[in-house]
Amino acid sequence: MTTLENHQIKGITVKNIIVTLISTVSIVVSVMTAYYGLKSDIQKISADRISETRLANLRLTLLENEVALLQKEVNAIKFSENSKPLTVNTTKGNQHLLTTVK
Repeated sequence: MTTLENHQIKGITVKNIIVTLISTVSIVVSVMTAYYGLKSDIQKISADRISETRLANLRLTLLENEVALLQKEVNAIKFSENSKPLTVNTTKGNQHLLTTVK
């Protein structure tokens, strides 16, 4: 028996240990690759969600401002000191209608 064989446990060879180590490293690398891939995907989704939320809030603010402006215009029309009726020219088919709004 050689000195290397004297230091081995029965049934376990250096080749088996090397194969086990290489397999373990391969598994760890695969798991870490999957982990970092999923982590980057989650970060991307989170960033997209934040961007969509900001965009939705901006749109909501714009719509609220437009509604407030339109409400002011409606109030100005309702409470105008000028009491004359407002006429609106509308088209229905080939007929032109004049409607008086009080």
